Amino acid sequence: VTHYFDIQSIPKRYFFELLSHFTSDELEKEKFVEFNTAEGQQDLYEYCNRPRRHILEVLYDFRHTTPNIPTEYLWDLIPQIKPRSFSIASSPSYHGDVLELLVAVVRYRSSLKTPREGLCSNWLSGLAQGDKIPLWIRPGAFKFPPATVPVVLVGPGTGVAPFRSFVSDELARSRKSLLFFGCRNRDADFFFGDEWGLHEDVEVVTAFSRDQEDKVYVQHKMAEKQEMICKYILDMGGWFFIAGNSKNMPSQVREALVSALATKLGEMAEQFVEKMEAQNRYQTETWA
Repeated sequence: VTHYFDIQSIPKRYFFELLSHFTSDELEKEKFVEFNTAEGQQDLYEYCNRPRRHILEVLYDFRHTTPNIPTEYLWDLIPQIKPRSFSIASSPSYHGDVLELLVAVVRYRSSLKTPREGLCSNWLSGLAQGDKIPLWIRPGAFKFPPATVPVVLVGPGTGVAPFRSFVSDELARSRKSLLFFGCRNRDADFFFGDEWGLHEDVEVVTAFSRDQEDKVYVQHKMAEKQEMICKYILDMGGWFFIAGNSKNMPSQVREALVSALATKLGEMAEQFVEKMEAQNRYQTETWA
């Protein structure tokens, strides 16, 4: 086997364009053509993207067309499974020859009856000890400063993985680090919670969003620690790193950083953060 095909992927416009050439059913052809017009994009979104309807389910829905698909076109319709990238959560200098990942198993409900499941994360969760998997290792996106430079790390959820690797690798050094970590519940999601206390030079600020009536996220904790952030970034010349979900968190954390620095810099805070970005003192590693 050289390729695996992703029958659980969400079909795009091209998928329906191809189907329009194979159908003999006028109603189904009309829908395929509609999905390929500018006016039909909202309908396509509501049908596929919002409920996360995958290729097999679409082929079942358009059952008059599916038997007419020529075999030679089947692999034009179904994309290959794309490699998944995960941040390494361990350090060779501390954990030896063990490579550890922190992976959230994706499983949720949409408007469809069958629960939606992440292809790779659920496959990984079903493996047994000793099973072999294909993988490769490549350099991470972060470029950390020299050992004397302090860092502020913001890693909610599985975003804490590269920072656990980094902090573990720093055990032989004396680097001041301020880590903001967030998750839903302390008891269920405080990843590596029993390890952070082992690092004397790492201060951890936690935000457990569902452990109280009002939701609390890392940006709220940053607002409470503005003086400390200013100390790390302005007084000590520290660098700033963000890892985690790319949806809303990165922009909200950036706003929290600007607000913190504005207590000392006023209107110049935004310009200062832009300068940090240009100098690589402000780095992000995010994913959808």
